[in-house]
Amino acid sequence: MRQIAHLSDLHFDRIDPVIVKALIADLEERKPDLIVISGDLTQRARTHQFVAAQEFLSNLPARHLAVPGNHDIAPFFRPWIRAFDPFGRYRRYIGQEMFPTFQDDEIAVIGLNTARPYRWKEGSLSPGQVEAVRRTMGKLDPGLFKIVFTHHPFLPPPDSPSTPLVNHARSSLRVFESVSVDLLLAGHLHRAYIGDVTRHYTAVKRSILVAQASTATSTRLRAEPNAYNWITIDGPRVHLQANSWDGVRFKGMEKEIFVKRDNLWHPERVSEAFGGME
Repeated sequence: MRQIAHLSDLHFDRIDPVIVKALIADLEERKPDLIVISGDLTQRARTHQFVAAQEFLSNLPARHLAVPGNHDIAPFFRPWIRAFDPFGRYRRYIGQEMFPTFQDDEIAVIGLNTARPYRWKEGSLSPGQVEAVRRTMGKLDPGLFKIVFTHHPFLPPPDSPSTPLVNHARSSLRVFESVSVDLLLAGHLHRAYIGDVTRHYTAVKRSILVAQASTATSTRLRAEPNAYNWITIDGPRVHLQANSWDGVRFKGMEKEIFVKRDNLWHPERVSEAFGGME
């Protein structure tokens, strides 16, 4: 069994320090095996914001993997830096790796940078990134639970189907399907919901679950509280849970439980508390 904490959209410089402190305490108590951070660690990619994010990461109680978000790119008012060194500060303070990976005898995790300096806030995947997933995941034991995480989403919220998604999502998912990816994690929208890509992309026949995370620590909320995802992988079952801030602590909502049969994820329990299935 493996337990993963999925954080997103920290937005240092627009955070509630009480929530940041409580989040660290909650993670210390829960003791995840891995922490995944799907982008937007800073608000405007300024040096002091990256320093604050770096300090937060140094206090995490478990190994972490992170990818940048669109807020972590050098801002438009610094066009030369944005054009020629867009992730310079991210690499200096957060990490050099733009294709972070983790693997043990139960799970394999890959992070992909979908933030692009030539876009305002939308994201994209390149053929090279997708090919790297194919090469890396394709040679792994098919019994491993395989996760890909990005900043930008592959599925829209259930109540907003026209929400822009990561560019090249459809072609990327066909490759992810071919190498048996099980779960996609993302953020960007500050909304927590789950789904299955087969409900949105008819060309994809193999189930791939999606878990979107709300903002863990930012004051930039979208009509829902700060929260992060808690993921438990237990053989053919995966438990997805949003841990939401109730003003005092992070409180676990009802779990969504799925079991895999014949390459399809079947819900064992569906809860309105975490957005439900699409």
